[in-house]
Amino acid sequence: MRARQLSLYVAILASLAAAPMVFPATVYAADAATIQPKDGWYNKALVDFDFVSQNVSIPPKKGVMIIDSRPAARQYDPGHIPGAINIPDSQFDKLVDKLPADKATLLLFYCGGLECMLSHNSAFKAEKLGYTNIKVYPAGSPEWKAKGAQISVSAAHIKKLIDEKSPYVLVDARPKRVADKGMIPTAINISDTEFDKQVDKLPADKATPLIYYCGGLECVLSDNSAAKAKKLGYTNVLTYPPGYPEWEKMHGAPAPAAAAAAATGGAAATTAALVPGKEKGSVTVASFEQVWKSNPGSIMLVDVRDPKEVASGTIKGSVNIPMNELEKKIATLPTDKPVVFVCGTGARSGEAYDTVKLLGGKVQASFIDADIKFNADGTYSMVAKK
Repeated sequence: MRARQLSLYVAILASLAAAPMVFPATVYAADAATIQPKDGWYNKALVDFDFVSQNVSIPPKKGVMIIDSRPAARQYDPGHIPGAINIPDSQFDKLVDKLPADKATLLLFYCGGLECMLSHNSAFKAEKLGYTNIKVYPAGSPEWKAKGAQISVSAAHIKKLIDEKSPYVLVDARPKRVADKGMIPTAINISDTEFDKQVDKLPADKATPLIYYCGGLECVLSDNSAAKAKKLGYTNVLTYPPGYPEWEKMHGAPAPAAAAAAATGGAAATTAALVPGKEKGSVTVASFEQVWKSNPGSIMLVDVRDPKEVASGTIKGSVNIPMNELEKKIATLPTDKPVVFVCGTGARSGEAYDTVKLLGGKVQASFIDADIKFNADGTYSMVAKK
């Protein structure tokens, strides 16, 4: 009997010894299950979205430098992680002076996602320079954007939008007394402290790009306002963290008259510049085109044609409010700058003017009495009615 028990005991021990020992695995990176190291990557220190989020801050976190390794104009300028500097991998050797003097600074590289090698290449280069705390965020900008994290744009991108008269709203979140001294051209002032009282200045279309800026990398007002705009349902909210200090350094301060006009949304200067036409409520083609070319953000241009017509061509920078929807959307029109209506012949735009004069309260309305040809690329040709 004892021999049988001993044999059974030995058999049990043997089976346990043959079975693999299983221990719970600790996953340090949220993306460890999907992101596996690849040949050529900087596999020494890969980090995930959560790690990056903890190190993204305005004002910038001390001892951290976030580096976007993508090309500037096509990728960094129109959208990057807030506070990141741009050192394209192709220009790394020429731009090493942008790197911090302290070789122990955390350098956090990223680029265009899992198939992008630029951030890994730059990380290896930084290591050769003696930097000792280097990490790479391999999922990069695609994941950052997909998770709904804040996106920032550069001064170059804003300048491009201004030059191309693209549809956007640039918002200076600083107090009015500060903004009155100078703002970026086309900007409107909605002080963060007055945000709730001035939401009527925001566009009716929640998909309109909103770009917030304030007094530089140490200023949190633009981030605060951007968060409030998102809560209101705006879906394309961007920030320009370096703000007015960088813009002024790059482009100079606006002339006093221009600054005053910007501080009031351009209303005073534009009202004087828009010359009345022959028809009551109309403005001349020449005066409109002068204002539209020099300071498009100082007026709101509204195309009152039907969406099908607008789809085949409209004036770049205008917004579409079909004539049959205007009455119920009058409250969305700004009262701090002129509203100019356009259509193909001046008929519906004239009707829009009459409607707003009757129901629009303080809205400064006018229209263009002209035959207008709208092109698919956003350009147009305009012939005044005789």
